[in-house]
Amino acid sequence: MKIEKMSIDIECRSEIPIKYGVYKYSEGLEADLTLFGYSINDGPVQQVDLTAGEKIPDDVLKALVDDSVIKWAFNAAFERIFLSVWLKRNYPELFSSYSTPEDTVGNYLDPSSWRCSMIWAAYLGLPLSLEGVGAVLGLEQQKMKEGKDLIRYFCVPCKPTKSNGGRTWNLPSDAPEKWETFKAYNIRDVEVEMAIQKKLSRFPVPDFVWEEYRIDQEINDRGILIDMSVVKNAITFDAFSKARLMATMKDKTELDNPNSVSQMKDWLAMKGVETESLDKKAVKELLESVPSDVADVLKLRQQLAKSSVKKYQAMENAVCADGRARGMFQFYGANRSGRWAGRIIQLQNLPQNHMPDLECAREIVKSGDYDFMNMLYDDVPDALSQLIRTAFIPRPGYKLAVADFSSIEARVIAFLAGEQWRIDTFHDGRDIYCQSASMMFHCRVEKHGENSHLRQKGKIAELALGYGGSVGALKSMGALDMGLTEDELQPLVNAWRAASPHIVQLWWDVDDAVKTAIKERRATKTHGIRFRWESGMLFITLPSGRELTYVKPKISENQFGGESVTYEGIGPEKKWERIESYGPKFVENIVQAISRDILCNAMQTLSHCSIVGHVHDELIIECRPGTSLEVLCEQMGRTPDWISGLELRADGFETQFYKKD
Repeated sequence: MKIEKMSIDIECRSEIPIKYGVYKYSEGLEADLTLFGYSINDGPVQQVDLTAGEKIPDDVLKALVDDSVIKWAFNAAFERIFLSVWLKRNYPELFSSYSTPEDTVGNYLDPSSWRCSMIWAAYLGLPLSLEGVGAVLGLEQQKMKEGKDLIRYFCVPCKPTKSNGGRTWNLPSDAPEKWETFKAYNIRDVEVEMAIQKKLSRFPVPDFVWEEYRIDQEINDRGILIDMSVVKNAITFDAFSKARLMATMKDKTELDNPNSVSQMKDWLAMKGVETESLDKKAVKELLESVPSDVADVLKLRQQLAKSSVKKYQAMENAVCADGRARGMFQFYGANRSGRWAGRIIQLQNLPQNHMPDLECAREIVKSGDYDFMNMLYDDVPDALSQLIRTAFIPRPGYKLAVADFSSIEARVIAFLAGEQWRIDTFHDGRDIYCQSASMMFHCRVEKHGENSHLRQKGKIAELALGYGGSVGALKSMGALDMGLTEDELQPLVNAWRAASPHIVQLWWDVDDAVKTAIKERRATKTHGIRFRWESGMLFITLPSGRELTYVKPKISENQFGGESVTYEGIGPEKKWERIESYGPKFVENIVQAISRDILCNAMQTLSHCSIVGHVHDELIIECRPGTSLEVLCEQMGRTPDWISGLELRADGFETQFYKKD
């Protein structure tokens, strides 16, 4: 029988914790495959128990490396990466990789023939866990709940004790009944994964999205080089710094543990300072009024609380044998927009760098001279925090080109709404914050000139108010911290909305289109965006052809007695629940989704380059010294055919270590 398709689920073990990522996990010296469950061409599930000496059939092994055979799995990246390393170790004559010889993807199977039912579920607005998808879809067979305990028992090293004979692994012979249950669990996972495919077959993922997934997997496979001397020394510096800070705080407060919230509150009370909280915001407010000796202690506590070292530790844990960190990007990690989510090191939320002497500070850390660092910098933890990005470097003889889109979301929403003055601002290359302030306050605003003090108001209004935000959004964005008063906030909201009538109209046109589609169960359209209700789901079709999906939408009454839309999805607490939405929020989803599609288009345009990372609207490319940054930015900034007329611009810089320019 010719194998055209396989559905796969594996069970394996490794002494390296899976939280460090599948790439590092697979490299464990004791990493091994234990169970291989599979179905050929949607046939009955078969299983190979490798612990019992069984062998994976030759035709199945060949299918794993045959790019004409489509391989399915739930979270397929795990199966593909682990099987890549396992095949390379056990069947080197069969293994082959992809891309060019100088690329760093050589240890992994070509992702082009792999499909992921987790991504399919995410595309349709469903949970990212096999258990969650099965429950929401109401599958006849569900993932077995015993799985977590069995994985802990058979797949993670155990502590040697007298009672277990000093063993470091639990083997099938140690618990035969558990092993039989584990085998059943493995088979059930394949069955559930296949049932998901069948259930979702009416709403297939478009081929161009699978191509985006392939590019994503290639970027994850490639990884990014880490300067381990910076990482290791930063961890050491942090330990030295924390010890000194703790000693100084103990000396100043005479407390056993100045890190203790209760002890610190008692000490503050002795000093006549009462506070309910010691969180970042509360401490910032206290610093404005407390005596200098108390302020010194609170500042020391702030330094001690900095968690910069956690990022360095994540780098140390995740780095592969060749010095590169891999698997940092989760395709379709953001359910509503389809944007990526960060994993392991979390590039999406690295601290920014504002140090003027960044390179000098980096060299001191790299040299390992802590005393010199401590002498030059009053706040060592803050310096280490700002240096986190600089641990990412190009391989020897290469450079990093970092390029990003200029004001991508502002450009997209202006284009969709037809807000002409904004479109003209971007076309002419003018400052959007100055122009926004000019429109709001009816005067000329220049960044370093006339009415320049108003630019900051224009900036905070632009960042906070584009998706229906009001006074609360301005406060969340720090309006009061920058000197605005409560009385200024509502007028600022009113001024921004008055200056952007087409964007406001876009919110409510989308609101009406969504509600009509749900109520009348028919297709609607506005501003080039299409909406339709089908099979209990709301689909929003973007200009790219990609669709956003909202499960079981319905019209409900909101807290103000008006109409709102609710749907089922992953809420703020990471639970499957009913979520409320309305026009401006749908517009936010749409604009961020289009921005994401534009980044994908740039990835495809630059797929001949070695993209090693990306953050929101930014690409990080590892390239040869002669590569033209100007050409890269020009190619990245090309407007996709499907949104012709949108003004795009990409800017960039070259560097020997990653940073915020």
